[in-house]
Amino acid sequence: MVKLTKKTREQYTKLILDELNAGEKEMFRNTFLDLHPSDQLDIFVTLDSDARRRCYSYLTPKEFAEIFGGLDISDQKLFFLELDENYSIRMFNQMFTDDVVNFLTEINSERAEDILLQMHEEKAEKIKSLLSYAPETAGAIMTKELISISSTDTTADVLDMLRKEAPSAESIYYLYVVDGDGILVGVVSLRDLIIASPNEIVKDMMTTRTVSVPEDMDQEDVGRLIKKYDFLAVPVVSKDNHLLGIVTFDDVMDILEEEVTEDFGEISATKGATDLTLSPFTAAKKRAPWIIVLMFFGLVTGGVIGQFEETLEAVVVLAAFIPMIMGSAGNIGTQSLAVAVRGLALETIEDGGFWKMIRREFSTGFMIGIICMVLISIMITILYGNWMLALIVGVSILCTFGISAVIGSTIPLLINKLKLDPAIASGPFITTVNDIVGLLIYFSIATSMMAYL
Repeated sequence: MVKLTKKTREQYTKLILDELNAGEKEMFRNTFLDLHPSDQLDIFVTLDSDARRRCYSYLTPKEFAEIFGGLDISDQKLFFLELDENYSIRMFNQMFTDDVVNFLTEINSERAEDILLQMHEEKAEKIKSLLSYAPETAGAIMTKELISISSTDTTADVLDMLRKEAPSAESIYYLYVVDGDGILVGVVSLRDLIIASPNEIVKDMMTTRTVSVPEDMDQEDVGRLIKKYDFLAVPVVSKDNHLLGIVTFDDVMDILEEEVTEDFGEISATKGATDLTLSPFTAAKKRAPWIIVLMFFGLVTGGVIGQFEETLEAVVVLAAFIPMIMGSAGNIGTQSLAVAVRGLALETIEDGGFWKMIRREFSTGFMIGIICMVLISIMITILYGNWMLALIVGVSILCTFGISAVIGSTIPLLINKLKLDPAIASGPFITTVNDIVGLLIYFSIATSMMAYL
């Protein structure tokens, strides 16, 4: 199997396109199917509609199933419309159940039901069982294509079965041992089977301390568990420990990517609008609510400045440092927000660690504040020749940094206590709050020191 570099991928893409345009079916199949599936996918999405249609006629539904399953949902919807109905049904029958579920949940429910009616009955039943689970749970993302064995099987029996069933299984690196009622009782690795003697019984080599996840566990928690134990797959069980399916490592990678994208959208106030394929109108519709809310928060910032109008009129030079105070306060708060959200996401903030986090972030902000206070005070003294102005700005920076760091870390921790997603404490929101706090500190100190300016 050939794996391509960026340069060779361009060469192969041209070669494959030439073979398609020339109608060289066998040459195309030899070239294309010799590539790694990921490279097949990368090349396929670059083809125009005519070349794609030739691909459909040159590849069997089983061969195209692996490509289709790896596509983004937006591409799947587009290319599905190009497929012959009979071809697409045969393709779905060859795909892993979790990949079919991912697609069917994103299309019209009536069309999804029609597809299920035309699929093999056994396959359709497996898919329906996954569709019955709540979204973003272990049951909803698991696959049914796994290999389970009996504790009374011998190594030779299992290896013979693998030769027959492995091609249709999504993962064979772990084999799950069940009793006569389908209850999970142990696990055997492929490595253990290979090095065992042919007559050794599975019961004698299996591990009974099996780590599994309940069918209703949140998908993000499943991802953390697989990461914690470095699993390639984890079994999903019912409340009475019946083996239902497995969640594989590649699915977890997709899940974690989705969760990171979602959290990034929350933090940047662009939730649901990070997809570059969205139209400008749709993106604007999703992003506008936060911007409007923050715009009105900006009026509060203007109100704060208005309250200290006399101070500004008396010492106009104070206005020169407003952008710096606001920007610095927002930057420190956003840094603390990122630290807090990451700690909560990775569960590195221990129980009872609320005050520890607050103290840490306050100390961090205070120390950064000291450094910045010294630097800005020296600079202002040199540029303006006014050490009192330098002191006011420096002390304001010091106090603002300490308080802004606390605000940036406190808000997501409090939101988490309320059982909400801490990422909704978005960066723009934290920035706006810290702008207001920074200005209040700055002008309060400046007003109290007016007599010395």
